[in-house]
Amino acid sequence: MGPAHSLSGAAAWLGVGAATAAAGRPMPWPVLLAGALICAGAALAPDLDHKAATISRSFGPVSRWLCEIVDKLSYAVYKATKKPGDPRRSGGHRTLTHTWLWAVAIGAGTSALAITGGRWAVLFILFVHMVLAIEGLLWRATRGSSSDVLVWLLAATSAWIIADILDQPGNGAGWLFTEPGQEYLWLGLPIVLGALVHDIGDALTVSGCPVLWPIPVGRKRWYPVGPPKALRFRAGSWVELKVLMPVFMVLGGVGCAAALNVI
Repeated sequence: MGPAHSLSGAAAWLGVGAATAAAGRPMPWPVLLAGALICAGAALAPDLDHKAATISRSFGPVSRWLCEIVDKLSYAVYKATKKPGDPRRSGGHRTLTHTWLWAVAIGAGTSALAITGGRWAVLFILFVHMVLAIEGLLWRATRGSSSDVLVWLLAATSAWIIADILDQPGNGAGWLFTEPGQEYLWLGLPIVLGALVHDIGDALTVSGCPVLWPIPVGRKRWYPVGPPKALRFRAGSWVELKVLMPVFMVLGGVGCAAALNVI
């Protein structure tokens, strides 16, 4: 579901941009652009608990090693907190990283890093999410290990250019949080949104998603939230490719136009 996740993340942030414009507080266009790309990348991040996921292959040995750690951590948390109604598992996929608590924690950590780490921290955050956005949105063009270096170079260049634009007065470094020292505090918002959009997307599939953890539901703490089974689909099925992805493209385009006051 990598491409669908990324498209849904970008569309979600563009929708936020449309909402802020309607409320009379439009985003500067660099924030709209940067946020959409960050959100598209962040919408892949919860799958760091799965070795076959896009994010687990995006940064070579580093992301594969991190994937193993996250998988083991997620499985350990699952075993330690499950209730009698929760099934046995052999791994940590779709557990800890697929919860609202994880989304909020990662977003808060990113904001803290951005305001305490200075420019290099902002560049690092942008670079990581630019890589993921490129991998997700241009998935067909980035297949194969031979393209990894090109993706990293494109992401690094994009991160540097976007940071330079955002740093210019009025372009968004201090968007939403305007007190001195709060520049880039907003960077955590598209990351939280991207993770939650990912969880909602997974909830639509056959397996559901335990997004409510650690809030128990009946005899389960890891309750797989989702619509009625008749409305669910399998990841990678025609519903995702032929229905959801075109819908996300249209919604993103409308959201972008509304955010920029074109419509």
